[in-house]
Amino acid sequence: MLKLMKILSLLHLLSPPKIARLVVAIRQNGINLMLIFALTDQTNKKKTALVDSRETISYQELQERSESLAYLLAEKYRLGKNQRVAFLCQNHASLVQGIFAVSRLGANVYLLNNSISQLQFDRRVEEYNYDLLIYDHEFSGLINNSPYQNPKIASDYENNEAISSWLDSSLRKNRKLKASSSGKIVLLTGGTTGKPKRVVHRPSLINFLDPFAALLDRLRLSQYSTAYIATPIYHGYGIAVLLAFFALGKKVIIQDSFEVKQACALVRHHQVEAITVVPLMLHKMMTYDQVALGSLRCIASGGAKLNPALVKEVNDRLGNVLYNLYGTSEAGLNIIAVPEDLNYHANTIGKAIKGGRLRVTLEGKEVGQGNIGQLCIRNKWSMTNSPTRWIQTGDTGYRDANGYYFLCGRTDDLIISNGNNIYPMEIEAILTDHPSIRDVAIIGVEDCYSGQVLRAYVQLEHGKTLAKEELIDWSGRKLAKFQIPRDIVFVDDLPYTELGKLDRKQVETAKKYKYLVN
Repeated sequence: MLKLMKILSLLHLLSPPKIARLVVAIRQNGINLMLIFALTDQTNKKKTALVDSRETISYQELQERSESLAYLLAEKYRLGKNQRVAFLCQNHASLVQGIFAVSRLGANVYLLNNSISQLQFDRRVEEYNYDLLIYDHEFSGLINNSPYQNPKIASDYENNEAISSWLDSSLRKNRKLKASSSGKIVLLTGGTTGKPKRVVHRPSLINFLDPFAALLDRLRLSQYSTAYIATPIYHGYGIAVLLAFFALGKKVIIQDSFEVKQACALVRHHQVEAITVVPLMLHKMMTYDQVALGSLRCIASGGAKLNPALVKEVNDRLGNVLYNLYGTSEAGLNIIAVPEDLNYHANTIGKAIKGGRLRVTLEGKEVGQGNIGQLCIRNKWSMTNSPTRWIQTGDTGYRDANGYYFLCGRTDDLIISNGNNIYPMEIEAILTDHPSIRDVAIIGVEDCYSGQVLRAYVQLEHGKTLAKEELIDWSGRKLAKFQIPRDIVFVDDLPYTELGKLDRKQVETAKKYKYLVN
C-alpha cells in the first residue's frame, strides 16, 4: 500500500477529486489500458500525447479516437472479451490507438515482429487462429500468401478502409460498452527463426508497481517532459516504456522505423530529454551527430549488451545520462544500471529492482557470488503462462560481492574447450577494453583434439591497426590461458539483428574480412 501511495503521489493523484475521477473511470470502463487517460488532468487534455511521422495528437484526441475505435470494432466485428487480435504494424498512431481500443474491449493483444518470415507467420496463424488482424499495407503480400481467412483491417493512413478513416465514420455509438478488464498482451519471442515462445502478460496496476516504481525512481522519468521511443512497440521493452510515459502524461515521439538521420533530427527538433534505444541505435546516433543529442538527460538502453567503448564514449561526450536495462520478454524488467553503476564497471547490467528475486544457478543448484550460472527470475509481473514460478532466462552471468550483476552470454553460446566452460561475452567484454578494438565476437570452432577452439572476429577502431602478437600478448595479461583465442579474424563490421543483438549464427559468413591470422 505504501508503494502504491508513493506512485500516486509521484503521479499527483492523491487529491480527493483525482482519486474520485479514477474510481469513476474504473466503474464505467473497467481496469484496462484506457484507464491511463483517467490519470491525465482535465487541464492537460490539450497537451501533446503522441507525435508520429504523420501527425501530432493531444491526450484528448488520443482518448477520443481510441474510444471511437473500440465502439467501431464492437459494432462491425462484435469484438469482445478474450478474442484474439494480432497487430503487424510499424510504430505509428494507428497501432497505439488500436492497442488501447482492443484493451478496452477485453480482447487479447498479439504483437507480431515486423521482420517475421512467411513460414513463421503461417505457423502463428494456424496455431493462434486470430479473430482479427490489424496490419500495415506493406505486409499485404505476407498476409495474402498465408492461410489467414478472418477479418483484417489496414492501419495505413492512405487507405480508405484503414483505421484512420474509421474515426470519421458515419457509424455511431449505438450501444454502451460494458466495463471490461483488460485482456492479455501476448508477445511471441524467438525472433524470426525457430518456434516462437508464447509470452502472456496481463496488464495489472498492482503487479507492475515494482517495475514502474523502479523506472520512476532510478530513471527519474517524472522529471522529463519529452520522450522518443526509438525501439519497436511490438517488443516488450518498447510497449512497457511507451505506457509508462503515457501514465506520466508526457509527450511521446514515435516513428515508423528507426533511421539514424531522422532520429538525430527528432531529438534536436523536439529537444528530447529521454530516449529508449538498443545499443546499435545509440552507436549509430553517436557516430552520425553527437551534437544533436545534447538535450538528452536519460538514454535508456536495453535489448542487447552495451559495449564498454560505447559507455565511455557516451559518458565523455554527453555526461552521465546512460542507463542499462535488463529484462526478458518472459520475466519483464528486473535489473537496472544507472550512470553511477556504469562508472563502477562499464560491463555491469546493474542491480536488481525491488519486488523480484534472482538466482544464479548451475545444473539446478544456486551458486555463490562470482560464480557463473544461468540467471533465474521470480516476480509478480512475469509471464502468466509459465509452467514454473522460477523463469530461466537463458542468459548466463554472475553477481559480484557488491550486488552488481554481469552477463556472460546465452546458455546455448557456451563453448567447451579441453573441458573448460567458456562464455564468449565474458571474453568479448575484456577484449573491447583494448583501445584499438571497437567490437569483438567470440565463437567456438570444432576441433578433433580440443572439442572446440576459440576464434575472435575483431573490428578495429577507425584508423587503428593491431598485430596478432600484440593482441595475444595483451590478452595474456587479462585472460586465462584457455580463454585466449587461437584464431583471429579482422573484419570491417559484425552482423547484428534489428534489435541490436550480435547475430552469432551469421558471424562466420560476415563479408569484408581484412585478413585472417592463423
